Amino acid sequence: TMIPPSPTDELLLEQDGNVLTITFNRPDRLNAISGPMLAALSTTLQAANVDRDVRAIIITGAGRGFCSGLDLKAQGGDKSDGAIQLGGRGYQMFDLHNSPPIVINRMDKPIVCALNGAAAGYGMDLALLCDIRIASENGKLAAVTARRNLLPESGGSWLLPRLIGWAKASEMFFRGQTLNAQQCKEVGLVNEVVPHDQLMSTAKAWAEEICVNAPAAVQATKRMMRQGLE
Repeated sequence: TMIPPSPTDELLLEQDGNVLTITFNRPDRLNAISGPMLAALSTTLQAANVDRDVRAIIITGAGRGFCSGLDLKAQGGDKSDGAIQLGGRGYQMFDLHNSPPIVINRMDKPIVCALNGAAAGYGMDLALLCDIRIASENGKLAAVTARRNLLPESGGSWLLPRLIGWAKASEMFFRGQTLNAQQCKEVGLVNEVVPHDQLMSTAKAWAEEICVNAPAAVQATKRMMRQGLE
């Protein structure tokens, strides 16, 4: 299997040996996820999960943000920028079997999040769905959905209590907290915090350590861990 080229320059793909790096590339919008990015991300992850040449995946963002969430625009708005259109086709949004959170949750290939900046809403949920999170000193996780009259519907409400316990998850969601990189490490939401200029080299070093191990054993172990939790 070959990883298909990204159909949009808003999602960059780079394969180095057995490591595939996926970069959200809308820095001017703090990497808000557009419709084309959603589709490309799912397609890429599904291909990577069955590509024997991919043993580890890194997900990161270009610029100063990791991902600020979904780029939602009401029907009738500007349709030229790849925003996700709601309205007449809104019901199609509820066919989620190929949505990135479901795809990531089904994956056996390990995923490292290189948290380069703020992750909020859908972006925070994507970061939490990764197996390992390495934060730059600029990394943040923003549980601010209630401030925006939104819900953590893309995995956050399922993931956060499992990762840090009910009480701390309640505090983050109900108070609308944003945790900086060090605070994220203190509560166990990131594995490591590194200087910003060392983020990608650290993420790649960890990914390479994963790649050295027997891939079938790593992937089966991830599947066993997931099934054990469920």
